[in-house]
Amino acid sequence: MTALKRPLLLLEDDGALAHLITDELEANGWQVQECDRLSKALHWLENHRAEIIITDLRLPDGNGMDLVKAVVERANTEPGAQRPSIIVITAFGSVPQAVEALKAGADEFLTKPLDLEHFQFSVQRVAEHRRLRQELHRYRQLSQNSGFHGILGQSPAVRTLFEQIAVIGRAQGPVLITGESGTGKELVARALCAESDRADQPFLAVNCAGIPTELLESEFFGHAPGAFTGARKSRKGLLQEADGGTLLLDEIAEMPLPLQAKLLRALQDGSIRPVGQDTEEKVDVRIIAATHQNLGHKVQQGEFREDLYYRLETFSLSVPTLRDRGDDRELLAQRFLDQYGIAQNKSIKGFTQAAMTLLKHYHYPGNVRELQNIVERAVAFCDGDWIKPEHLPERLTHPPEAEPGLSSSTLPELDERSRQLLAGPILPTLDELQKRYVRLIMNEVGGNKRRAAATLGIGRRTLYRWLEEDISA
Repeated sequence: MTALKRPLLLLEDDGALAHLITDELEANGWQVQECDRLSKALHWLENHRAEIIITDLRLPDGNGMDLVKAVVERANTEPGAQRPSIIVITAFGSVPQAVEALKAGADEFLTKPLDLEHFQFSVQRVAEHRRLRQELHRYRQLSQNSGFHGILGQSPAVRTLFEQIAVIGRAQGPVLITGESGTGKELVARALCAESDRADQPFLAVNCAGIPTELLESEFFGHAPGAFTGARKSRKGLLQEADGGTLLLDEIAEMPLPLQAKLLRALQDGSIRPVGQDTEEKVDVRIIAATHQNLGHKVQQGEFREDLYYRLETFSLSVPTLRDRGDDRELLAQRFLDQYGIAQNKSIKGFTQAAMTLLKHYHYPGNVRELQNIVERAVAFCDGDWIKPEHLPERLTHPPEAEPGLSSSTLPELDERSRQLLAGPILPTLDELQKRYVRLIMNEVGGNKRRAAATLGIGRRTLYRWLEEDISA
Protein backbone atom coordinates (compact mmCIF):
# COMPACT_ATOMS: atom_id res chain seq x y z
CA MET A 1 0.00 0.00 0.00
CA THR A 2 1.41 3.36 -1.06
CA ALA A 3 1.60 5.77 1.85
CA LEU A 4 -0.35 9.01 1.53
CA LYS A 5 1.89 12.06 1.29
CA ARG A 6 2.27 14.44 4.21
CA PRO A 7 0.08 17.55 3.84
CA LEU A 8 1.63 21.00 3.44
CA LEU A 9 -0.05 24.38 2.81
CA LEU A 10 1.76 26.90 0.58
CA LEU A 11 0.49 30.50 0.62
CA GLU A 12 2.27 32.38 -2.18
CA ASP A 13 0.74 34.80 -4.70
CA ASP A 14 3.66 34.56 -7.14
CA GLY A 15 2.39 31.77 -9.37
CA ALA A 16 5.72 30.86 -10.95
CA LEU A 17 7.49 30.69 -7.59
CA ALA A 18 4.60 28.74 -6.07
CA HIS A 19 4.79 26.09 -8.82
CA LEU A 20 8.57 25.85 -8.45
CA ILE A 21 8.30 25.37 -4.68
CA THR A 22 5.50 22.83 -5.13
CA ASP A 23 7.57 20.77 -7.58
CA GLU A 24 10.48 20.72 -5.15
CA LEU A 25 8.30 19.74 -2.20
CA GLU A 26 6.28 17.08 -3.98
CA ALA A 27 9.51 15.49 -5.20
CA ASN A 28 10.37 15.05 -1.52
CA GLY A 29 7.15 13.40 -0.42
CA TRP A 30 4.87 16.34 0.41
CA GLN A 31 1.28 16.80 -0.70
CA VAL A 32 1.09 20.54 -1.40
CA GLN A 33 -2.03 22.67 -1.33
CA GLU A 34 -1.37 26.00 -3.09
CA CYS A 35 -3.24 29.17 -2.14
CA ASP A 36 -2.65 32.68 -3.51
CA ARG A 37 -4.88 34.55 -1.07
CA LEU A 38 -4.96 34.73 2.74
CA SER A 39 -8.72 34.21 2.72
CA LYS A 40 -8.37 30.99 0.70
CA ALA A 41 -5.72 29.64 3.07
CA LEU A 42 -7.84 30.37 6.15
CA HIS A 43 -10.87 28.74 4.52
CA TRP A 44 -8.81 25.66 3.57
CA LEU A 45 -7.51 25.28 7.11
CA GLU A 46 -11.06 25.17 8.47
CA ASN A 47 -11.51 21.71 6.95
CA HIS A 48 -8.00 20.37 6.46
CA ARG A 49 -4.84 19.62 8.36
CA ALA A 50 -1.32 20.63 7.38
CA GLU A 51 1.91 19.52 9.00
CA ILE A 52 3.77 22.56 7.68
CA ILE A 53 2.55 25.96 6.47
CA ILE A 54 4.77 28.07 4.21
CA THR A 55 3.51 31.63 3.81
CA ASP A 56 4.64 34.82 2.16
CA LEU A 57 4.38 37.99 4.24
CA ARG A 58 2.93 40.39 1.67
CA LEU A 59 -0.30 39.09 0.17
CA PRO A 60 -2.97 40.69 -2.04
CA ASP A 61 -5.59 40.53 0.73
CA GLY A 62 -3.56 40.72 3.90
CA ASN A 63 -0.36 39.80 5.69
CA GLY A 64 1.15 36.39 6.32
CA MET A 65 1.52 37.31 9.98
CA ASP A 66 -2.28 37.20 10.24
CA LEU A 67 -2.14 33.55 9.22
CA VAL A 68 0.61 32.80 11.74
CA LYS A 69 -1.39 34.38 14.56
CA ALA A 70 -4.62 32.62 13.51
CA VAL A 71 -2.92 29.21 13.45
CA VAL A 72 -1.27 29.71 16.83
CA GLU A 73 -4.48 31.04 18.40
CA ARG A 74 -6.48 28.07 17.11
CA ALA A 75 -3.94 25.62 18.52
CA ASN A 76 -4.06 27.37 21.89
CA THR A 77 -7.86 27.10 22.06
CA GLU A 78 -8.00 23.42 21.10
CA PRO A 79 -6.72 21.20 23.97
CA GLY A 80 -4.21 18.63 22.77
CA ALA A 81 -3.97 20.18 19.29
CA GLN A 82 -0.67 19.79 17.50
CA ARG A 83 -0.31 22.99 15.51
CA PRO A 84 1.39 23.08 12.11
CA SER A 85 4.99 24.22 11.85
CA ILE A 86 5.27 27.56 10.05
CA ILE A 87 7.88 28.92 7.65
CA VAL A 88 7.64 32.60 6.69
CA ILE A 89 9.22 33.79 3.43
CA THR A 90 9.47 37.36 2.13
CA ALA A 91 11.34 39.51 -0.38
CA PHE A 92 11.40 42.39 2.08
CA GLY A 93 12.93 40.72 5.07
CA SER A 94 14.42 42.57 7.99
CA VAL A 95 15.66 41.64 11.44
CA PRO A 96 12.65 43.22 13.22
CA GLN A 97 10.28 41.31 10.91
CA ALA A 98 12.09 38.06 11.58
CA VAL A 99 11.96 38.64 15.33
CA GLU A 100 8.24 39.48 15.16
CA ALA A 101 7.48 36.34 13.13
CA LEU A 102 9.43 34.06 15.45
CA LYS A 103 7.81 35.60 18.53
CA ALA A 104 4.38 35.12 16.99
CA GLY A 105 5.01 31.40 16.51
CA ALA A 106 6.85 30.93 13.22
CA ASP A 107 9.52 28.22 13.15
CA GLU A 108 11.66 29.63 10.34
CA PHE A 109 12.12 32.94 8.49
CA LEU A 110 13.54 32.93 4.95
CA THR A 111 14.20 35.74 2.49
CA LYS A 112 13.79 35.81 -1.28
CA PRO A 113 15.25 34.99 -3.69
CA LEU A 114 15.15 31.47 -2.29
CA ASP A 115 18.16 29.20 -2.48
CA LEU A 116 16.34 25.94 -3.24
CA GLU A 117 18.96 23.76 -1.56
CA HIS A 118 18.84 25.86 1.60
CA PHE A 119 15.03 25.97 1.36
CA GLN A 120 14.78 22.16 1.24
CA PHE A 121 17.15 21.88 4.17
CA SER A 122 15.00 24.32 6.17
CA VAL A 123 11.84 22.37 5.41
CA GLN A 124 13.50 19.12 6.47
CA ARG A 125 14.81 20.70 9.66
CA VAL A 126 11.40 22.16 10.57
CA ALA A 127 9.74 18.81 9.84
CA GLU A 128 12.25 17.03 12.07
CA HIS A 129 11.68 19.55 14.86
CA ARG A 130 7.95 18.97 14.53
CA ARG A 131 8.48 15.21 14.81
CA LEU A 132 10.58 15.71 17.93
CA ARG A 133 7.90 17.95 19.46
CA GLN A 134 5.33 15.26 18.79
CA GLU A 135 7.54 12.65 20.42
CA LEU A 136 8.07 14.89 23.44
CA HIS A 137 4.33 15.50 23.68
CA ARG A 138 3.66 11.78 23.50
CA TYR A 139 6.26 10.98 26.17
CA ARG A 140 4.81 13.68 28.43
CA GLN A 141 1.34 12.22 27.97
CA LEU A 142 2.64 8.78 28.82
CA SER A 143 4.51 10.03 31.87
CA GLN A 144 1.48 12.01 33.04
CA ASN A 145 -0.71 8.99 32.45
CA SER A 146 1.42 6.70 34.57
CA GLY A 147 -1.84 5.22 35.69
CA PHE A 148 -2.79 4.35 39.22
CA HIS A 149 0.16 2.99 41.20
CA GLY A 150 1.64 1.53 38.03
CA ILE A 151 -1.63 0.22 36.55
CA LEU A 152 -2.05 1.92 33.18
CA GLY A 153 -5.46 2.35 31.61
CA GLN A 154 -8.34 4.67 30.77
CA SER A 155 -11.19 2.26 30.01
CA PRO A 156 -14.34 2.29 32.16
CA ALA A 157 -13.51 -1.18 33.51
CA VAL A 158 -10.10 -0.02 34.74
CA ARG A 159 -11.42 3.25 36.14
CA THR A 160 -13.94 1.25 38.18
CA LEU A 161 -11.08 -0.92 39.42
CA PHE A 162 -9.13 2.18 40.50
CA GLU A 163 -12.12 3.40 42.51
CA GLN A 164 -12.49 0.01 44.22
CA ILE A 165 -8.78 -0.12 45.07
CA ALA A 166 -8.94 3.35 46.63
CA VAL A 167 -11.84 2.30 48.88
CA ILE A 168 -10.64 -1.19 49.81
CA GLY A 169 -7.04 -0.06 50.27
CA ARG A 170 -8.06 2.10 53.21
CA ALA A 171 -9.88 -0.80 54.91
CA GLN A 172 -8.18 -3.35 57.17
CA GLY A 173 -9.56 -6.78 56.32
CA PRO A 174 -8.17 -9.44 53.97
CA VAL A 175 -8.76 -9.12 50.22
CA LEU A 176 -9.40 -11.73 47.55
CA ILE A 177 -8.28 -10.74 44.04
CA THR A 178 -9.59 -12.82 41.15
CA GLY A 179 -8.83 -12.60 37.46
CA GLU A 180 -7.37 -14.49 34.54
CA SER A 181 -3.65 -15.15 34.31
CA GLY A 182 -1.72 -12.13 33.09
CA THR A 183 -4.28 -9.49 34.09
CA GLY A 184 -1.99 -7.90 36.68
CA LYS A 185 -3.26 -9.21 40.01
CA GLU A 186 0.06 -8.51 41.76
CA LEU A 187 -0.01 -4.90 40.53
CA VAL A 188 -3.49 -4.59 42.03
CA ALA A 189 -2.20 -6.02 45.33
CA ARG A 190 0.66 -3.52 45.40
CA ALA A 191 -1.78 -0.69 44.64
CA LEU A 192 -3.94 -1.81 47.57
CA CYS A 193 -0.90 -1.68 49.82
CA ALA A 194 0.05 1.77 48.50
CA GLU A 195 -3.43 3.06 49.28
CA SER A 196 -3.38 1.64 52.82
CA ASP A 197 -1.88 2.92 56.05
CA ARG A 198 0.67 0.11 55.66
CA ALA A 199 2.22 1.70 52.59
CA ASP A 200 5.56 2.30 54.33
CA GLN A 201 5.66 -1.19 55.83
CA PRO A 202 6.92 -4.45 54.24
CA PHE A 203 5.14 -5.87 51.20
CA LEU A 204 5.95 -9.52 50.50
CA ALA A 205 4.62 -11.72 47.71
CA VAL A 206 4.74 -15.51 47.52
CA ASN A 207 3.45 -17.97 44.94
CA CYS A 208 1.79 -20.80 46.82
CA ALA A 209 2.26 -23.11 43.85
CA GLY A 210 6.00 -22.49 43.76
CA ILE A 211 6.96 -23.82 47.20
CA PRO A 212 7.46 -27.58 47.82
CA THR A 213 4.65 -28.95 49.97
CA GLU A 214 6.99 -30.19 52.71
CA LEU A 215 8.44 -26.68 53.14
CA LEU A 216 5.19 -24.70 53.08
CA GLU A 217 4.52 -24.62 56.80
CA SER A 218 8.08 -23.59 57.66
CA GLU A 219 8.06 -21.01 54.87
CA PHE A 220 4.89 -19.37 56.15
CA PHE A 221 5.26 -19.72 59.90
CA GLY A 222 8.99 -20.12 60.44
CA HIS A 223 10.64 -22.77 62.62
CA ALA A 224 12.56 -23.24 65.86
CA PRO A 225 16.05 -24.80 66.10
CA GLY A 226 15.89 -28.60 65.77
CA ALA A 227 12.31 -28.54 64.43
CA PHE A 228 13.40 -30.92 61.68
CA THR A 229 16.60 -32.31 60.19
CA GLY A 230 18.82 -29.45 59.06
CA ALA A 231 17.02 -26.80 61.15
CA ARG A 232 20.09 -25.69 63.11
CA LYS A 233 18.77 -22.25 64.02
CA SER A 234 15.46 -20.44 64.17
CA ARG A 235 14.08 -18.85 61.05
CA LYS A 236 11.32 -16.32 60.58
CA GLY A 237 8.43 -17.19 58.31
CA LEU A 238 6.75 -14.94 55.76
CA LEU A 239 4.07 -13.88 58.23
CA GLN A 240 6.72 -12.73 60.69
CA GLU A 241 8.76 -10.93 58.04
CA ALA A 242 5.65 -9.10 56.83
CA ASP A 243 4.65 -8.10 60.38
CA GLY A 244 3.06 -4.66 60.27
CA GLY A 245 2.76 -4.83 56.47
CA THR A 246 1.10 -6.81 53.69
CA LEU A 247 1.51 -10.39 52.46
CA LEU A 248 0.30 -11.39 49.00
CA LEU A 249 -0.55 -15.08 48.65
CA ASP A 250 -0.63 -15.66 44.90
CA GLU A 251 -2.29 -18.82 43.60
CA ILE A 252 -4.01 -19.30 46.96
CA ALA A 253 -6.04 -22.17 45.48
CA GLU A 254 -2.87 -24.30 45.47
CA MET A 255 -2.42 -24.10 49.25
CA PRO A 256 -2.88 -27.54 50.93
CA LEU A 257 -5.88 -27.96 53.23
CA PRO A 258 -3.83 -28.46 56.47
CA LEU A 259 -1.99 -25.19 55.91
CA GLN A 260 -5.29 -23.44 55.12
CA ALA A 261 -6.47 -24.21 58.67
CA LYS A 262 -3.36 -22.59 60.18
CA LEU A 263 -3.70 -19.57 57.90
CA LEU A 264 -7.32 -19.15 59.00
CA ARG A 265 -6.22 -19.07 62.65
CA ALA A 266 -3.64 -16.41 61.86
CA LEU A 267 -6.35 -14.35 60.15
CA GLN A 268 -8.81 -14.73 63.02
CA ASP A 269 -6.65 -13.94 66.04
CA GLY A 270 -3.32 -12.78 64.62
CA SER A 271 -1.40 -15.68 66.20
CA ILE A 272 1.07 -18.10 64.63
CA ARG A 273 3.13 -20.97 66.01
CA PRO A 274 6.45 -21.60 64.28
CA VAL A 275 7.25 -25.25 63.51
CA GLY A 276 8.77 -26.93 66.57
CA GLN A 277 7.94 -24.07 68.94
CA ASP A 278 5.64 -24.48 71.95
CA THR A 279 4.55 -20.86 72.25
CA GLU A 280 2.58 -18.66 69.87
CA GLU A 281 3.61 -15.31 68.50
CA LYS A 282 1.46 -12.34 67.57
CA VAL A 283 1.67 -10.90 64.06
CA ASP A 284 -0.14 -8.00 62.42
CA VAL A 285 -0.32 -8.74 58.72
CA ARG A 286 -2.87 -7.84 56.08
CA ILE A 287 -3.42 -10.84 53.83
CA ILE A 288 -4.17 -10.35 50.13
CA ALA A 289 -4.93 -13.57 48.27
CA ALA A 290 -5.02 -13.90 44.48
CA THR A 291 -6.15 -16.65 42.14
CA HIS A 292 -7.22 -17.26 38.57
CA GLN A 293 -9.35 -20.22 39.69
CA ASN A 294 -12.96 -20.32 40.88
CA LEU A 295 -12.59 -20.70 44.65
CA GLY A 296 -16.33 -21.18 45.09
CA HIS A 297 -16.12 -24.22 42.85
CA LYS A 298 -13.07 -25.46 44.75
CA VAL A 299 -15.07 -25.20 47.99
CA GLN A 300 -17.86 -27.29 46.48
CA GLN A 301 -15.31 -29.91 45.43
CA GLY A 302 -13.88 -30.03 48.97
CA GLU A 303 -10.52 -28.70 47.77
CA PHE A 304 -10.66 -25.39 49.64
CA ARG A 305 -11.92 -24.58 53.13
CA GLU A 306 -15.25 -22.81 53.11
CA ASP A 307 -14.52 -20.81 56.26
CA LEU A 308 -11.20 -19.58 54.85
CA TYR A 309 -12.88 -18.69 51.57
CA TYR A 310 -15.47 -16.47 53.26
CA ARG A 311 -12.80 -14.91 55.50
CA LEU A 312 -10.65 -14.03 52.50
CA GLU A 313 -13.66 -12.68 50.66
CA THR A 314 -14.24 -9.94 53.20
CA PHE A 315 -13.25 -7.65 50.34
CA SER A 316 -13.03 -8.95 46.78
CA LEU A 317 -11.76 -7.47 43.55
CA SER A 318 -12.13 -8.82 40.02
CA VAL A 319 -9.42 -7.66 37.61
CA PRO A 320 -10.82 -7.13 34.07
CA THR A 321 -9.37 -9.02 31.14
CA LEU A 322 -7.57 -7.15 28.39
CA ARG A 323 -10.49 -8.07 26.11
CA ASP A 324 -12.75 -5.94 28.32
CA ARG A 325 -10.48 -2.91 28.33
CA GLY A 326 -11.14 -1.42 24.87
CA ASP A 327 -8.60 1.17 23.79
CA ASP A 328 -6.30 0.31 26.70
CA ARG A 329 -4.72 -2.20 24.34
CA GLU A 330 -3.36 0.59 22.17
CA LEU A 331 -2.20 2.60 25.19
CA LEU A 332 -0.44 -0.40 26.72
CA ALA A 333 1.13 -1.43 23.40
CA GLN A 334 2.65 2.04 23.03
CA ARG A 335 3.93 2.01 26.60
CA PHE A 336 5.58 -1.39 26.08
CA LEU A 337 7.05 -0.17 22.77
CA ASP A 338 8.66 2.77 24.54
CA GLN A 339 9.92 0.51 27.32
CA TYR A 340 11.51 -2.12 25.07
CA GLY A 341 12.71 0.41 22.51
CA ILE A 342 14.84 1.97 25.24
CA ALA A 343 15.92 -1.42 26.61
CA GLN A 344 17.00 -2.63 23.15
CA ASN A 345 18.45 0.76 22.09
CA LYS A 346 16.07 1.16 19.14
CA SER A 347 14.28 4.30 17.93
CA ILE A 348 10.99 2.90 16.70
CA LYS A 349 8.32 5.50 15.95
CA GLY A 350 5.28 3.30 16.48
CA PHE A 351 3.00 0.73 14.90
CA THR A 352 1.72 0.81 11.34
CA GLN A 353 -2.03 0.99 10.96
CA ALA A 354 -2.14 -2.66 9.86
CA ALA A 355 -0.08 -3.82 12.85
CA MET A 356 -2.18 -1.85 15.32
CA THR A 357 -5.36 -3.27 13.79
CA LEU A 358 -4.07 -6.77 14.47
CA LEU A 359 -3.11 -5.86 18.04
CA LYS A 360 -6.49 -4.28 18.74
CA HIS A 361 -8.53 -7.22 17.45
CA TYR A 362 -6.58 -10.12 18.93
CA HIS A 363 -8.36 -11.86 21.84
CA TYR A 364 -5.34 -12.11 24.25
CA PRO A 365 -5.89 -15.29 26.27
CA GLY A 366 -2.73 -14.30 28.18
CA ASN A 367 -4.00 -10.75 28.78
CA VAL A 368 -1.59 -7.87 29.53
CA ARG A 369 1.37 -10.19 30.05
CA GLU A 370 0.84 -11.66 26.58
CA LEU A 371 0.62 -8.21 24.98
CA GLN A 372 3.84 -7.24 26.74
CA ASN A 373 5.62 -10.32 25.39
CA ILE A 374 4.25 -9.69 21.88
CA VAL A 375 5.58 -6.13 21.82
CA GLU A 376 8.96 -7.16 23.24
CA ARG A 377 9.28 -9.73 20.45
CA ALA A 378 8.18 -7.23 17.80
CA VAL A 379 10.79 -4.69 18.92
CA ALA A 380 13.48 -7.36 18.71
CA PHE A 381 12.51 -8.30 15.13
CA CYS A 382 11.93 -4.73 13.90
CA ASP A 383 14.89 -3.25 12.02
CA GLY A 384 13.14 -0.09 10.81
CA ASP A 385 11.08 2.82 12.08
CA TRP A 386 7.73 1.07 12.40
CA ILE A 387 6.37 -2.18 13.83
CA LYS A 388 4.70 -4.01 10.94
CA PRO A 389 2.48 -7.12 10.80
CA GLU A 390 5.46 -9.29 9.86
CA HIS A 391 7.06 -8.44 13.22
CA LEU A 392 4.10 -9.90 15.12
CA PRO A 393 3.59 -13.57 16.05
CA GLU A 394 1.87 -15.77 13.49
CA ARG A 395 -1.13 -16.29 15.79
CA LEU A 396 -2.01 -12.63 15.19
CA THR A 397 -1.37 -12.48 11.45
CA HIS A 398 -2.82 -15.91 10.62
CA PRO A 399 -5.38 -16.73 13.32
CA PRO A 400 -7.31 -20.00 13.04
CA GLU A 401 -10.65 -19.69 11.27
CA ALA A 402 -13.37 -19.01 13.83
CA GLU A 403 -15.97 -20.39 11.43
CA PRO A 404 -15.38 -22.41 8.25
CA GLY A 405 -16.07 -20.68 4.99
CA LEU A 406 -15.16 -17.10 5.96
CA SER A 407 -11.95 -16.70 3.94
CA SER A 408 -12.10 -14.83 0.63
CA SER A 409 -10.93 -17.97 -1.18
CA THR A 410 -14.25 -19.64 -0.34
CA LEU A 411 -16.31 -16.76 -1.82
CA PRO A 412 -16.06 -17.26 -5.59
CA GLU A 413 -18.93 -14.83 -6.24
CA LEU A 414 -16.74 -11.83 -5.25
CA ASP A 415 -15.50 -9.69 -8.12
CA GLU A 416 -11.86 -8.69 -8.53
CA ARG A 417 -12.32 -5.31 -6.79
CA SER A 418 -13.87 -6.97 -3.75
CA ARG A 419 -11.05 -9.51 -3.62
CA GLN A 420 -8.56 -6.63 -3.69
CA LEU A 421 -10.37 -4.95 -0.81
CA LEU A 422 -10.37 -8.16 1.21
CA ALA A 423 -6.74 -8.97 0.48
CA GLY A 424 -4.68 -9.28 3.62
CA PRO A 425 -3.76 -11.67 6.40
CA ILE A 426 -7.19 -11.39 8.01
CA LEU A 427 -10.63 -10.16 7.02
CA PRO A 428 -10.75 -6.40 7.66
CA THR A 429 -12.98 -4.56 10.08
CA LEU A 430 -15.65 -2.26 8.63
CA ASP A 431 -13.46 0.73 9.46
CA GLU A 432 -10.45 -0.77 7.68
CA LEU A 433 -12.64 -1.85 4.74
CA GLN A 434 -13.86 1.72 4.31
CA LYS A 435 -10.30 3.05 4.35
CA ARG A 436 -9.14 0.48 1.80
CA TYR A 437 -12.04 1.32 -0.50
CA VAL A 438 -11.38 5.06 -0.29
CA ARG A 439 -7.71 4.48 -1.13
CA LEU A 440 -8.76 2.30 -4.10
CA ILE A 441 -11.11 4.98 -5.47
CA MET A 442 -8.49 7.71 -4.95
CA ASN A 443 -6.01 5.62 -6.91
CA GLU A 444 -8.47 4.98 -9.74
CA VAL A 445 -9.34 8.67 -10.18
CA GLY A 446 -5.70 9.72 -10.02
CA GLY A 447 -6.06 11.54 -6.72
CA ASN A 448 -8.85 13.84 -7.95
CA LYS A 449 -10.83 14.46 -4.77
CA ARG A 450 -13.84 15.94 -6.59
CA ARG A 451 -14.26 12.80 -8.73
CA ALA A 452 -13.53 10.53 -5.76
CA ALA A 453 -16.24 12.18 -3.64
CA ALA A 454 -18.73 11.90 -6.52
CA THR A 455 -17.87 8.23 -7.05
CA LEU A 456 -18.24 7.48 -3.33
CA GLY A 457 -21.48 9.45 -3.13
CA ILE A 458 -20.28 11.68 -0.32
CA GLY A 459 -19.42 15.35 0.12
CA ARG A 460 -15.86 16.50 -0.36
CA ARG A 461 -15.67 17.66 3.26
CA THR A 462 -16.47 14.12 4.39
CA LEU A 463 -13.84 12.74 2.02
CA TYR A 464 -11.24 15.20 3.32
CA ARG A 465 -12.04 14.15 6.90
CA TRP A 466 -11.67 10.46 6.03
CA LEU A 467 -8.35 11.06 4.30
CA GLU A 468 -7.14 13.18 7.21
CA GLU A 469 -8.05 10.45 9.71
CA ASP A 470 -6.28 7.88 7.54
CA ILE A 471 -3.10 9.99 7.39
CA SER A 472 -3.07 10.60 11.14
CA ALA A 473 -3.80 6.96 12.01
